[in-house]
Amino acid sequence: MPTSTVTSKGQTTIPKEIREHLHLKPGDRVEFVTDEDGRVVVLPATLDAAELAGILKAPSKPVTIEAMNQAIRKRGGRR
Repeated sequence: MPTSTVTSKGQTTIPKEIREHLHLKPGDRVEFVTDEDGRVVVLPATLDAAELAGILKAPSKPVTIEAMNQAIRKRGGRR
């Protein structure tokens, strides 16, 4: 089982075996999630854009540039 030591600044190095398993590269972010049993799970928080393909439904009909601009103008005042 891979282990790591926490420094006085609260930092640690993720063991190579775990980085490879999570496909982490330098600059990637990780998320720490505490489950209901009190265990902490480390998840990669950086997604490859290719992983997002298909999560949105395709529009039912093509949208024109004019319609997009109108929607942007209409939404522009609300923030």
